[in-house]
Amino acid sequence: MADFYIEPSQLEGSLFVPSSKSHTLRAILFAALATGESQIAQYLPSPDTAAMIEAVRLLGARVTETSSLLHIEGFSGKPQVADNVIQCGNSGQVLRFIGALAGLIPHYTILTGDYSIRHNRPAQPLLDALNALGAIAISSRGDGHAPILVKGPFTNKMVSIEGEDSQPVSGLLIAGAFAPFPIECHVKNPGEKPWIDLTLDWFKRLGIRYECKEYTYYRMDGSSHINGFSYAVPGDFSTAAFPIGAALVTHSELTLQNIDMDDVQGDKALIPVLQHMGAHLVIDRKLRTLTVKKGQRLHGMKIDINDFIDALPILAVIGCFAEGKTEIVNASVARKKESDRISSIASELKKMGAHIEERADGLIVHASTLHGATVNAYDDHRLALSLSVAALAATGSSTICGVDCTAKTYPHFAHDFRKIGAKIWT
Repeated sequence: MADFYIEPSQLEGSLFVPSSKSHTLRAILFAALATGESQIAQYLPSPDTAAMIEAVRLLGARVTETSSLLHIEGFSGKPQVADNVIQCGNSGQVLRFIGALAGLIPHYTILTGDYSIRHNRPAQPLLDALNALGAIAISSRGDGHAPILVKGPFTNKMVSIEGEDSQPVSGLLIAGAFAPFPIECHVKNPGEKPWIDLTLDWFKRLGIRYECKEYTYYRMDGSSHINGFSYAVPGDFSTAAFPIGAALVTHSELTLQNIDMDDVQGDKALIPVLQHMGAHLVIDRKLRTLTVKKGQRLHGMKIDINDFIDALPILAVIGCFAEGKTEIVNASVARKKESDRISSIASELKKMGAHIEERADGLIVHASTLHGATVNAYDDHRLALSLSVAALAATGSSTICGVDCTAKTYPHFAHDFRKIGAKIWT
């Protein structure tokens, strides 16, 4: 496995933000569900993207790839039985979205993935919902995790699902849209609401009929028919958090390109939070740029992070460089991502000298002086990227161990950051 070796750095210049993973995966899935050919430009080249492409191929879609464009011939809302096990890799979206869609197929579909998918990423809420709809859905080891087996079809029209994690809900809504009859879905404890909005935005774009009330009730008309489409994937706000954070903690000026503030992505909520903390950010909606200005003094604050939960690790890093105390709350679902992000970021930042306290649903981060250290990425791309940002502003050299995972959302991270002045080697 590769490591990053990082020295304290000053940054300057401009950087093009990689495309959105969440939009890329949804675009591929909806293109597969469509009738006719779709073209997806500026897609994110990622292991998760490769996993979704292979999954929809197994369900009957034809996918042709070039370095900049995907051509997808869909299966008209009728997925076929897969002739092999579907490998989800490290992607919770592939597991939950394709797992839900498997409930439409009157044969068994088997889905599995890497260690995180098989041990950290819960599948039980989705399995319970699929069973309530009349499908057969089980965890092969009986522990609520992959490998999972799903056999349709749906025979019931009403379902209730736990909504703390948005992905099983989105998966169920997508499957419900293509069920042969209307589906009503009641969601308990809805969380990560902007990611539901992202799915519903795709419904609106494609003309899929639905009702939504307060994120607790949905009615999908079913029998949806969508035509092939052309789509260019916008920049990823979750990924933009890392160069923004890097500029802030190193007191650098940096311009980010490919920032569409009108896109529905939930993690753009990080930007007003950083502004409230004192960051001087200049946004040009027409040029789709965001510039981090020098001279800001950050101050800590209390942050409810549930709407942009993926930003927890980088906010923990930024909190180390903010005056006073930064309290991150309503983040318990972060323990069920690629790693237990609350525990893992606290553990590794402590190695760098951070004064950080772990709570059941979040973190308390105090202003700290960080020093270089050898830290572990836990095979979690957001941990690897956040710790790399911390290393850029620490005193002395740092080693970030196990950084292959950064390919999930930022495959050219080291190359891009070297171009803006980062002292980073592999």
